[in-house]
Amino acid sequence: MYVILVYDIGEKRVGKMLKLCRQYLNWIQNSVFEGEITEVKLKELLNKAKVIMNIEDDSIIVFSSRQEKWLDKQVIGKEKNDLDNML
Repeated sequence: MYVILVYDIGEKRVGKMLKLCRQYLNWIQNSVFEGEITEVKLKELLNKAKVIMNIEDDSIIVFSSRQEKWLDKQVIGKEKNDLDNML
């Protein structure tokens, strides 16, 4: 499946969350990631994220689609991380 993951995490924990999400998805913009991921890997990511986050103050939002082609993406302004530059 294709997902967009957005998080709002406290300043003290944001570095750990960034490192975790980069292991599973492509960084797009501050606190925003996207990419193909299996349901099992997504559950694994979210379980690890729950350990990092403070459930009372922090949040994660996951938008999912069967495939990227079912999602229209429009970037206005500078794209923070151009995926075409990946090796």
